[in-house]
Amino acid sequence: MSTWAAILAGGSGTRFWPLSTPEQPKQFLPLAGNRPLLAQAVSRLQGLVPPERTLILTAPTLVDRVAETVPEVPHANIFAEPRTASTAPALAWAAHWIAKHDPGGQMLSLHADWAVGDDSAFRAAATQALGVAAEQDVLVTVGIKPTRNETAYGYIVPGRASGSARKVKRFIEKPSPTRAALLRRGGALWNSGLFAWSAARFLGEAGAYAEELAPGWAALTNGDAPRFFAAVTPVAVDVAVLERTPRLAVVTGTFAWDDIGSWDALLRVRRRDAHGNVTVGKVTLGDDVKNSVIWAESEELAVVGIEDMVVVRANGHTLVMPTGRPDKLKALVQSL
Repeated sequence: MSTWAAILAGGSGTRFWPLSTPEQPKQFLPLAGNRPLLAQAVSRLQGLVPPERTLILTAPTLVDRVAETVPEVPHANIFAEPRTASTAPALAWAAHWIAKHDPGGQMLSLHADWAVGDDSAFRAAATQALGVAAEQDVLVTVGIKPTRNETAYGYIVPGRASGSARKVKRFIEKPSPTRAALLRRGGALWNSGLFAWSAARFLGEAGAYAEELAPGWAALTNGDAPRFFAAVTPVAVDVAVLERTPRLAVVTGTFAWDDIGSWDALLRVRRRDAHGNVTVGKVTLGDDVKNSVIWAESEELAVVGIEDMVVVRANGHTLVMPTGRPDKLKALVQSL
């Protein structure tokens, strides 16, 4: 039984403006180390899924950039989504392609823009999830034990034991701070977005439950991706399939995980100096700068007298904002 990987690598390039742009969204940036996040995602699969069985789903405008970033992945394995329609249509398309080319093939689904603290623990969790998917013929999600009362993530409430996994009782998306604390104390897990299943089982569950995909299902079956994407309603796979199917299990991953959703995340995933700062590039700081992210792409940047701030100079633009306000950045970029 072969294992394939489908890496979701779209993005609009707004969360890390001005460093990120529509032509260079965050998966092409070295946010969690010295290499682009996408390159880290592909190398993280080493020993588990080879590049020739790795599919990357992205925007048509980003295909060449993907090819440059991960040349080990065959160009034919870079799929240009005809339309941005969220994760359910993209994964249904990938699963159909895998099922057609490798009947019985298994599939891992992951995102290109994560920070993972331990690649071997990541592979161990993925291997466990694939094993449960094969043994029980179910869809499997990998949950992460929360390390903080995060309100921007989705949570999974595990149910009764099912072999080496547990059933999923329910999903809770982006809870309030109070509810996040209650969920964490009650043993809920972060929904990491790392999924495992057989391509055939996923197609069966998507066909049965993802009503948003039904208008395009015949086109997908016929291999007509443009018509399929044109006909579907954009929807996340969590909503369209995972929250509806009874054939769902969760295993717990022990690796540190972050979806790097904002500049603030760099304070969690990169090394800090003695004053709690993350600096990248030619940066000079006063000794009164604390708990801040300072990023200089090419020019020199000197900063004094700030605390809990983000200062970025890149692509001819400068961003100055307090930490803890990523929602404001999206609105600002849209206005620009």
